[in-house]
Amino acid sequence: MKRSGWPAFFGLVFVLAVLLTRLVGPSRIAADEPPGPATEKGADPQPQRPDPGIEKLTETARKAVVVVTVAGRDGRQQGLGSGFVVTADGLIATNLHVIGEARPISVQTADGKKYDVTSIEAYDRPLDLALIRIEAQGLPVLPLGDSDALQQGQAVVALGNPQGLKHSVVAGIVSGTREIDGRQMIQLAIPIEPGNSGGPLLDMAGNVQGLLTMKSAVTENLGFAMPINALKPLIAKPNPTPIARWLTIGALDAQEWKQLFGARWRQRAGRILVDGLGQGFGGRALCLSELAPPEPPYEIAVSVKLNQEEGAAGLVFCADGGNLHYGFYPSNGKLRLSRFDGPDVYSWQVLAEVASEHYRPGDWNALKVRFEKGRIRCFVNDRPAIDSNDGQLTGGRIGLAKFRTTEAEFRQFRVGAELPSAVPTDELVSRINQLAAEIPPTGATAPDLAERLAADAQASVVVLRDRAKQMEQQAARLRKLAQSVHERRVGQELVKALEEDEAAIDLFHAALLVALLDNDEVDVEGYRQELDRLARDIAKSIPENADEQARLAVLDKSLFDEQGFHGSRGEYYHRSNSYVNEVLDDREGLPITLSLIYMELARKLNLNVVGVGLPGHFVVRFVPAMGDSRLIDVFERGAAVSADAAARMIRSATGREPQEADLATVTKRAMIIRMLHNLLGPAERAQDLEGMLRYLDALVAIAPDAGPDRGMRAVLLFQAGRRDEAIGDADWLLEHRPDGINLNEVDRLRRMLDRPER
Repeated sequence: MKRSGWPAFFGLVFVLAVLLTRLVGPSRIAADEPPGPATEKGADPQPQRPDPGIEKLTETARKAVVVVTVAGRDGRQQGLGSGFVVTADGLIATNLHVIGEARPISVQTADGKKYDVTSIEAYDRPLDLALIRIEAQGLPVLPLGDSDALQQGQAVVALGNPQGLKHSVVAGIVSGTREIDGRQMIQLAIPIEPGNSGGPLLDMAGNVQGLLTMKSAVTENLGFAMPINALKPLIAKPNPTPIARWLTIGALDAQEWKQLFGARWRQRAGRILVDGLGQGFGGRALCLSELAPPEPPYEIAVSVKLNQEEGAAGLVFCADGGNLHYGFYPSNGKLRLSRFDGPDVYSWQVLAEVASEHYRPGDWNALKVRFEKGRIRCFVNDRPAIDSNDGQLTGGRIGLAKFRTTEAEFRQFRVGAELPSAVPTDELVSRINQLAAEIPPTGATAPDLAERLAADAQASVVVLRDRAKQMEQQAARLRKLAQSVHERRVGQELVKALEEDEAAIDLFHAALLVALLDNDEVDVEGYRQELDRLARDIAKSIPENADEQARLAVLDKSLFDEQGFHGSRGEYYHRSNSYVNEVLDDREGLPITLSLIYMELARKLNLNVVGVGLPGHFVVRFVPAMGDSRLIDVFERGAAVSADAAARMIRSATGREPQEADLATVTKRAMIIRMLHNLLGPAERAQDLEGMLRYLDALVAIAPDAGPDRGMRAVLLFQAGRRDEAIGDADWLLEHRPDGINLNEVDRLRRMLDRPER
């Protein structure tokens, strides 16, 4: 996902998501869906309550929607977002990322009037919320709703200024709630675009239920909003910051730094942070020190950390205050020394580009340049990286640079004739590691150890933290290896369990193995015994000589009336609903897991109950030795499903007329495959790459010819950096050409996999 108008900060790689959709189709996951409201199972949904209509609602609400504009340092518009009026005296709600930091902010109301923001009344950085104030009276306001009462499938309307198109409106529905980056958010079937951020999400009564915040990087018609109830504490307890004070928050001291070519430079906690696209060639932006440049020879140094290794940021020197300077910086995981002789690509020369084993991707790296007349020596983490004799530029200012859309942090910028090492010597590292080896395996640290290490405190802290990080990484690799071994073992057991003839397959055991994939503490034998105990208890209530109908009635009464088994409503997509052991514990689950338990208990009571995989909703069929069979919805406490109701369910799920295959008996193997797909769906929505691969590994092991599953796995293996395994899947698809797969896209993926790694 990404905040509209801002760079992506989490989510699946967009190009891979597009490829995945083209490769295996938009509906690659056959999974159960929650039932809509109905008077009886399978009946048509009840109509929505009357509402004023979107046109009338929009006509009223848009009067309270505003355009929020943020100015850059040159006074021109830098960003544009949305907001809405909370109180008639000028209190306006928006997103914190819309207003940024240390920037002048203005607001334009629906009647075209423009106001300067006078204060930031309150903000919450983790929730990305802000309240701003303008000097105005009698503004139209929007009433605030109760987002806790928002229902899945409820109709909503979003207002804002997408792509600068002021006062736009789009309708959609609430898809659900989702925890993203530790925040509970409203997921919407609505396209959110740059400029929508901060706009109101309205229910059909015109109440604000949320603030539009993010768009999806995976699909166009998906967005997210922060629940309005999260804003209410800010309204109740504001903490106003006058705009004059706001403009200085995080700003660099102009007496120490001069910024060139845009981007957004700021300081926080002793560090310099930069983001945004620079206006110079290659998205270049400079931040030059106001310190007088020393006479050569001299050394400059800084520690830098990039948010993505595709970016570039580092040191500049011999700068003329314009386009002329040298630059030493990491770029795409390598180290580069460049000379910039002007404003465009024709006046730029890469003097050297090298890979260094001493560069630490994704971490802090100490860069240092020693500049002498006719010689430039560049170091990373105190190790030589580049030695150049270029002498075109002989003097000038020093500072920092960033390129493209890079986000970076800098710390410990230094300059001097000769700078002390920022990295401990090998001898010192060895001595500290020897002392660290004395740490007892359990209990408190040896009393005198900290005192002995304090003699070289700064170096000890660096070395000990690096050692701890290495050990944590090793522990993580060991845990991952143990998990892989567990998954491989369970997968093999699952394949073996499903290789039997249909009648011999132990369905409940296979379903427990699916749960065991995710939780190695599942007591498979214990739950098998628990199901046996439940069947014995039910059998005790069956009268002697009872016929099949009577035995089924006792089963229904015991499960639904006495035991309380029921379909999950509030947390339908929770993974626990797909784990048959937890369904047995909690007596709550999905249609297929409830149906599976029902089928297994019926079998133990000598009743013939089979599975029927209606599209989107699993049911069972009771097939007595004498008399007609009938469909039963276990999710709805054993309700009978008429032929007409089943037909309506199929039409609702597929948009087509029912087919004979829709009502066919489902094999036990197919049920396990459907259960795995039910787990795959939530993992995909949560962007749980490891979970998705775990379920796909099991699916491909069970059904090697399943083209869509293997195709999806190939793309995800590529994303996970497991290139050889991805090549194996792609080659298999091209050789076997299974149904349900776009072979042109497989060929495209295969060519991508052939490209050398960068």
